Amino acid sequence: MKNILLVCNAGMSTSMLVKKMQLSAEERSIEAHIEAKSLTEAKKNLQEVDVILIGPQIRYELENVKSLSGDVPVAA
Repeated sequence: MKNILLVCNAGMSTSMLVKKMQLSAEERSIEAHIEAKSLTEAKKNLQEVDVILIGPQIRYELENVKSLSGDVPVAA
């Protein structure tokens, strides 16, 4: 199972994307846990996920999140 974290400013604007990603994963028989969190909440467990995706509205935080996430892949 893959754990995917979507990070945005308040943790709400990506909720529609989470639903679409979950549906797509199910259709492709991919086991994935996908959730959206605000940057503040996400910082508490960045190293506990497999992939971190950052919303365009906080793209300026990309390098900061990369430095905090250890070996976890991060993309905007």
